[in-house]
Amino acid sequence: MVEIVPDAFCQSLVASHLTLSRFNAVPSPTAIVDWYSHFGILFGTMPPDTPASPPSPSDRREYYRITVSLPFCLQPETDRTDKKLVERAVNLSAGGVGVTLNQVFEVNAILSCTLLLPGEVLFTSYLEVMRVDPIPYPLNTYRLHGRFIRMATSDRELLTRHIIQFQREHLNKHYSA
Repeated sequence: MVEIVPDAFCQSLVASHLTLSRFNAVPSPTAIVDWYSHFGILFGTMPPDTPASPPSPSDRREYYRITVSLPFCLQPETDRTDKKLVERAVNLSAGGVGVTLNQVFEVNAILSCTLLLPGEVLFTSYLEVMRVDPIPYPLNTYRLHGRFIRMATSDRELLTRHIIQFQREHLNKHYSA
């Protein structure tokens, strides 16, 4: 058993409590024990921190995400027509994209995703539609969430390098002295 010895501060609190108890005519035979339970932290007996619970699967990300404005095109994988790139705000990671569109795609559909990266680098990959959320305003607007599939390692590394460059530029623009 560990003996807890109160310091001077705690002893003065106990004495004050006993004085107040006598003044208010409230007998408190356990006044010292009460103070120990309330101020046990002062005696170095605080239990160690409990470990944080692991994040839920939806909170875990494999790749860093950043929102950037890029020329962008999505079309069904079987569509072989010329791609018209439109500048859009794209939430981009090496794992997939999130983008607001005025065209709806079916969940699980496979799309061809084309991005024009800095340096006139044309990046194309297949994208599986994971979720499509309607946006109330403006009408006929949707938020599409998709993950890249069938992507070569070299393409994923290229995309990762560009995302790191976007992050570097963002930090330099907003947080440099």
